[in-house]
Amino acid sequence: MAELRTEEEQIQAIKNWWKKNGSSLLIGIGAALAIVFGWQAWQKQQDQQRSAAAAEFANLLIAYSDQADESRAETVSYVASQLQEEFEDSAYAIYGTLILAQLQLVELNDDSAALASLQWAHERAAGNPALELVVRSRLARAQLANGQLDEALATVRDASNPSSFKALLAELEGDILMAQGDQEAAGEAYLQARQASRTGRNGVLELKLADLGIGEGS
Repeated sequence: MAELRTEEEQIQAIKNWWKKNGSSLLIGIGAALAIVFGWQAWQKQQDQQRSAAAAEFANLLIAYSDQADESRAETVSYVASQLQEEFEDSAYAIYGTLILAQLQLVELNDDSAALASLQWAHERAAGNPALELVVRSRLARAQLANGQLDEALATVRDASNPSSFKALLAELEGDILMAQGDQEAAGEAYLQARQASRTGRNGVLELKLADLGIGEGS
């Protein structure tokens, strides 16, 4: 009987503990399961979004490459806008917008539209330093082409860590300063570009320096 009472007491103790703690335990387990399954669902959704964005970007590349398509510009613009609207935070949207800007700037001669596209891309490229520098350099060129010289100069000089883009941005700064009529400062920028170059002498850059009377020994 003593053993039975002991077992009964143990069972009762378990019941009492369950009454006291069972609800919070179930809530805790439920929350843990929700986090696990929620994370898995989020990952699946992210994978699906990346796949959809990649497919849309592939469509843009196909449209851009089809030189025979008379509606090529309209198709590229439409697909790029879809990427911007549906996958705004994706790198694919930024890359697609860069292609759109290239089309607008080089083929459509629409500097203002290209500038707007590049500004959109630049605002969303902050989380990717290498991509941000690509967009920054193209934005500055578009601003230069659009006559926004002060803005272009600020865009170039605001690069916090130019890294491998140092030579390119310095040469671009020289181009902007030349457009502003400051030949002395332009020459200094070109020399900085020469010093920062990792690929040897740049023929075009050397011509720019020669035009300013700056020889190879400078």
